[in-house]
Amino acid sequence: MRIARFVVDDAPMYGVVEGEPGSEEVAVVNGDPFFGKVEVTEKRHKVDDIRLLAPIIPRSKVVGIGRNYAEHAKELGNEVPPAPLMFFKPNTAVVGPGDPVTMPTFTEEVSYEAELAVVIGRICKDVPADRVNEVVFGYTCANDLTARDVQRTDNQWARAKGFDTSCPLGPWIETELDTEDLTVRGYLDDELKQDGNTSQMIWDVKDLVSLVSQAFTLLPGDVILTGTPSGVGLITDGQRYEVEIEGIGALSNPVIRR
Repeated sequence: MRIARFVVDDAPMYGVVEGEPGSEEVAVVNGDPFFGKVEVTEKRHKVDDIRLLAPIIPRSKVVGIGRNYAEHAKELGNEVPPAPLMFFKPNTAVVGPGDPVTMPTFTEEVSYEAELAVVIGRICKDVPADRVNEVVFGYTCANDLTARDVQRTDNQWARAKGFDTSCPLGPWIETELDTEDLTVRGYLDDELKQDGNTSQMIWDVKDLVSLVSQAFTLLPGDVILTGTPSGVGLITDGQRYEVEIEGIGALSNPVIRR
């Protein structure tokens, strides 16, 4: 099931996406699917006639994972960490499909990072790896934008990873997905830059959710970014980056400097 969050006549709502790529429709659901049963109504809209929003604005947190692909760690001159390298992005970093990413005035080097994002569906703590499926609501595409120059100079990554608009999510949440072997690609102005697979992760989704839950109580709507494959690079004003993940879809955002 694909769960979207969208706007019609300035009214935000949730819906179930149905149909083949290029001809999708959204069936409106009653209420918030994170806190109740998904009840599909008879109201439908063509995807082309609505504005998709970020499928979730985390009520609590976005937890990022650094250097979870060995080749990505290598390309930046880093060692693979002995345990998942965790950091936070605030919910003010989250934007949706097509929304502009605004480069902050304090950076000259913003980098793209295509990633699979895990969306938590229920409150949980110390989740065993073999029970992770019980707490996951679904999966979406993410772009973990990073101010590389600030990352090099700051002692921690709050500014570099957490600036406003640095976490595009979308286009929707896929609730039924096998994450063991998914293609993760990224395109800069339609040119392929990243071409990885979740099978290359050092810690897979189940391990990551389990380990993150040992550190933090996870709440419905929390998001875990699972790391990026190699091929990261800089993006600048006027360019666009598209994240494409097998089984989910594509997330595209322009970058601007105001």
